[in-house]
Amino acid sequence: MAASASIRIEPDKLIETACEQTGLRDFGGDSFREGLRVFCESVSSEAQLNDFGAMALPGAMLGALGNRLKIVDWVKRHPEVSQERIEAPLIVIGMFRAGTTFLSYLLEKDERHRPLFRWEAGDSTPPPTPEGIAADPRIAATRASMAMMDQINPRMRIVQSEEPDGPTECISVMNQDFKSLTWEAMVNVPTYADWLKDVDHRSAYDYHKQTLQVLQSGGVRGRWSLKAPYHVMHLNALTAVYPDARLVVTHRDPVVLCSSVCSLITSLTGLFSDADHSRFITDHWVEMLARSIDGLNRFRDANPHIKIVDVQYADLASDPLGTMRRIYAGFAEEIEGQPIQAMTAHVESHPKHRFGRHGYDPRQYGLDTGAIAERFRPYVERYGIELENGPA
Repeated sequence: MAASASIRIEPDKLIETACEQTGLRDFGGDSFREGLRVFCESVSSEAQLNDFGAMALPGAMLGALGNRLKIVDWVKRHPEVSQERIEAPLIVIGMFRAGTTFLSYLLEKDERHRPLFRWEAGDSTPPPTPEGIAADPRIAATRASMAMMDQINPRMRIVQSEEPDGPTECISVMNQDFKSLTWEAMVNVPTYADWLKDVDHRSAYDYHKQTLQVLQSGGVRGRWSLKAPYHVMHLNALTAVYPDARLVVTHRDPVVLCSSVCSLITSLTGLFSDADHSRFITDHWVEMLARSIDGLNRFRDANPHIKIVDVQYADLASDPLGTMRRIYAGFAEEIEGQPIQAMTAHVESHPKHRFGRHGYDPRQYGLDTGAIAERFRPYVERYGIELENGPA
C-alpha cells in the first residue's frame, strides 16, 4: 500500500463527528478524553500510516466513540440496566499467545456461560435477545467486514483466528474508554504506549461492566466467560470491579511467547503502516511480557486469598478436555454432559493449523533467544513451564 501523506487526527473533530453520526452527545463522563487525545497525537507523529491506515484507523476510532454514545444513551433510557448483576465471571487473564483464544472458545461451549461475542462488542445496542441472537444482522455485517480484512491480509486468519459469532477479547470494549491494548496492537505508538502503562484503568473496567450489563439485559444471560491477556497487567482494577471473578492464567515458553507476539503485531500493524517498526515491536512486546509476569506475580503475592487457576499451554494443547476438567475442579466444579460433549465436538472440528501453520523464526524479529530465556528463567521456574523446541 502506498504511503500516506502525514495526517493529523484531531480528537475534537472525531468527537463531533461521532455525535453527528449518532445524534447523541452524552459520553457518560470524560474518562476517555485523555486517552483519545494522547492516542491521536501519537498516531499523528509516530504511526506513519499508509493510505489504508489513514482511512481505516479514524473509522475504528469513530466506531468506538459511537458505541460508547449508544451504550450511555441506552442506560439513560433503560435505567433498570444499572441493576443488572454480573456474578462470578470466569475470566482468562493471560499470558498473551498462550492459548487464551482456544480456551475461551472451549468455555463458550458450556451453555451455562455467556461469552462476549465479537459482533456485539463494537455494536452493542440494542442488546441481543434469546429469540433473535442467532440471526442478528450484526453477525453478517461483522462477517463481511472480517472477510474484507482477510482479503487484504490473509495471514491474519492464520495468526489470530476469531469468528464473528465467537468470543472476543474484553479490550474490544475497553477501547471505548481509550485505555486498551487494542490501539497499540493496531499501530505502533510509543507515546500512547508509555501513557497507557501508567494510567489508572478503573474507568475502563467500570465502562466494561456497564457494557456487560447492557448486553445481558436483553435476556441472553449466564455466567460471563471472558478473556484478555491484557487483564494480567491491571488485576487490581479488574478485581475492584469484579471482586468475585474466577481467574485463569495460561503459561507458555517465553521464547515462543515473544516470537509469536512479534509475529502477530507485525501482521496487525503492517495493515496500517508500511514503515519498518521492527525494532520498536521487538523491544516493546518483550517488555510487555515482562510487565505481564510482574503484574501477575505482584498481585498474587499481595492477594494470596484470591484463587487463580494456572494452565500450562502444553497441557491445553495435548489434553484440552482433561485441562478443562482441571480448570473447573479448581473452582470446585465438575463438567459432564452437555459442556464436555460440546467441547469435544469443538476440538474435533477445529484441528490446529486448519487455516495454515503460524510459523515464526525468532531471528526474523531480532530476538536473542538465549537472553530471553535467561531473563524469564524465574518465570519458567516459578510456574514449571515446559520449554518448546520450536514454533507451533
